[in-house]
Amino acid sequence: MKERRNRHLSTLEDESIYIIREVVAQFQKPVLLFSGGKDSITLARLAQKAFYPAKIPFPFLHIDTGHNFPETISFRDELVKELGVELIVRYVQDSIDQNKATEESGKYASRNALQTVTLLDAIEEFGFDACMGGARRDEEKSRAKERIFSVRDDFGQWDAKKQRPEMFTILNGKINFGENVRAFPISNWTEEDVWHYIKQEELTLPNIYFAHSRKLVFRDSTYLAFSDHLNLVESDEIIDKIVRFRTVGDMTCTAALLSEANTIEAVIDENKASKSSERGARIDDKRSEAALEQRKKGGYF
Repeated sequence: MKERRNRHLSTLEDESIYIIREVVAQFQKPVLLFSGGKDSITLARLAQKAFYPAKIPFPFLHIDTGHNFPETISFRDELVKELGVELIVRYVQDSIDQNKATEESGKYASRNALQTVTLLDAIEEFGFDACMGGARRDEEKSRAKERIFSVRDDFGQWDAKKQRPEMFTILNGKINFGENVRAFPISNWTEEDVWHYIKQEELTLPNIYFAHSRKLVFRDSTYLAFSDHLNLVESDEIIDKIVRFRTVGDMTCTAALLSEANTIEAVIDENKASKSSERGARIDDKRSEAALEQRKKGGYF
């Protein structure tokens, strides 16, 4: 039985659909950045509603690190087939092979930051002038500095001091030659809003969002999914635990949570009780206090 529609979610949905339609109206070649995570899945549903009964009029773009959770990739392929949208995939491995990006080494090696190079190349390759993403202002402090239409310069870089004012619902999509915009239709949503919307819309998610048994690497008080992509060290402990993932990213830097929450209701309750933020499980965000903001300045999502 569907959750009773509430006014708050309806207001958020209406705003997001308005933003998506504005992107299509104001830009020539928009694209939706799709990772297979809960936020981009929510964005896909909103895009579907924005243009129903017509098909979604823009492609989905996934920047694949090659270190993604297999469950997420399988889910991605099934969903785009169901939606009937074009999926464009570009690979970080290709950027490495072309000497445009350098593979990290050592205990904390990750390809997460390397996605920026591949993304900027894909934007140039296809001439995308607006990239819609599922970022939310409550995720991390640098996200809160973004506007809904966030302009990137001709090098793909972001300057928090040069953000345009957005009065009421007026969105300014005017850009200079070579610039592009990152648009964030669910910017005003919270993590809790996303989960309640998923429940209301009866959306399916990759099973890694719910409690399951998994082989893990216990490292520095965190649990990482065991994979061939991790650079194991002597102090690492390989164990099996019941866990779930609160956010989905590169396997090498996304920590699991010990959890028994195997339903949407249980996940919502557990998140409410948690003293950690959603991105607290993203190890790459902890490299420095301003780690995500520095990556964003360089062109990250």
